[in-house]
Amino acid sequence: MAEDQELLIELEKYLKAGVHIGTKFRTKYMSSFIYKIRPDWLAVLNLQKINERIKLATDFLSTYEPQDILVVGRRENSWKALKALNEATGIRVVIGRYPPGMLTNPGLDIFTEAKVILVTDPWPDVNAVKDAVKMGMPVVALCDTNNESNFIDLVIPCNNKGKKSLGLFYYLFALHYLLNRGLIKSDKNFKYKLEDFAEE
Repeated sequence: MAEDQELLIELEKYLKAGVHIGTKFRTKYMSSFIYKIRPDWLAVLNLQKINERIKLATDFLSTYEPQDILVVGRRENSWKALKALNEATGIRVVIGRYPPGMLTNPGLDIFTEAKVILVTDPWPDVNAVKDAVKMGMPVVALCDTNNESNFIDLVIPCNNKGKKSLGLFYYLFALHYLLNRGLIKSDKNFKYKLEDFAEE
């Protein structure tokens, strides 16, 4: 395990949020991210790889302006975190059901242009992934042990179902996005707390 200073947040906060606890189902796509299988058959994701991928994804997404990123979350457990992300960064979010054609049909009132998409779970957010692929946009996705990574350009392994886990991810994303773009000088200037993103 990495030393605390290499992690984006203290190890205990990662553990408390359960960001590394996967499901009992495992796909071949996610096997390289699995650290071990618990006696209750739940897969445990490698925390070092989770941390590396969050940093990699945030560095990549930070090269885009807020209006060029679209973040989608159909799963209700992500809604509080997505609202906070939008408020903190100005990044556009789709909370709840993604309307088909939003990225592909200029005739729709809800038509939106974006350059990159981040989905909370590629299974319930499959329509957003399909539209992004049609438009040739890079797709970044939070993937649990049961996800397949077809059409995903950058996989972030994590528990993409729990409120605390999703809150922690979107908190770290918002913080490091603002830091990378020079909009805040240090994490002390970030006016949001983890509780603003994560349900207790």
